[in-house]
Amino acid sequence: MSMANLEIEQAAGSNDAWFVRRGAGTPQDGLAALFRLMGVAEASPHATAPITTRRVRAGVALFHEGTCAQAVYFIAVGTFKLMHTAEDGYEQVLGFAGRAEMLGYDALCQRSYPTTAVALEDSTVYALPAADLFGLSARVPALGRVLHLAASRQMLHQVEIAHLMAAVSAEVRLARFLLQLSDHMAERGQSPRRLYLRMSRRDIASHLGVAHETVSRSFGALASWGCVAVNNREVEILDRERLLACASNTRGLVHPRCGAAADGPRLARAQAAFG
Repeated sequence: MSMANLEIEQAAGSNDAWFVRRGAGTPQDGLAALFRLMGVAEASPHATAPITTRRVRAGVALFHEGTCAQAVYFIAVGTFKLMHTAEDGYEQVLGFAGRAEMLGYDALCQRSYPTTAVALEDSTVYALPAADLFGLSARVPALGRVLHLAASRQMLHQVEIAHLMAAVSAEVRLARFLLQLSDHMAERGQSPRRLYLRMSRRDIASHLGVAHETVSRSFGALASWGCVAVNNREVEILDRERLLACASNTRGLVHPRCGAAADGPRLARAQAAFG
């Protein structure tokens, strides 16, 4: 799709995101693309829906906490972090979302977004107006299946987060986070062993509920036990079984099978590699 075939439209009252709409095409195009993204068979080939394609630059908010819920979004390309800002100004990273995941659905019950969604890389989403959502689902049953599938995936992620936060040790939380990320990458047809972390160390620390210095130490510990190799934001899972052993210890500090005590120089190198 060339830029010549696109109509670029600025969001009303917002300088945060730039939106790209297909100039030539039909409403069926957007709906068909959404069905392909979600892996749902298109049962109504002539159905239409007011779906637009929006592109969001890295570091830009797709929507802000507390603003009116105008649309529900499906991520076609890219990664987002979801944040909540506390009264004292602290930004808590609640989670991360990638390809084929839905954003903004949790806003429908109160008509405003409960979180802020920020792109961690240049991203593309399909936007479906919230006001049309229920009527469209009734007219296009396949769209209802898309919503159910995406909502089910969100519920699963909440279970994963609860499992992650149940661990006492920061190393265990990090091990669970990496395994969850690995599984998500595999679902998207990407390498489950070689991970590129789109999020920063501070984002990971906020998500895990620890200090960002603790994240570096935890990466160093996992590296010294032979679970992973770390090079800045590139993480390679070297021994998945050992990483699973670390992740399995909810209440203690380190599972015995994770390895011997961390070697000092190797731990320092791993911490430095992650930044």
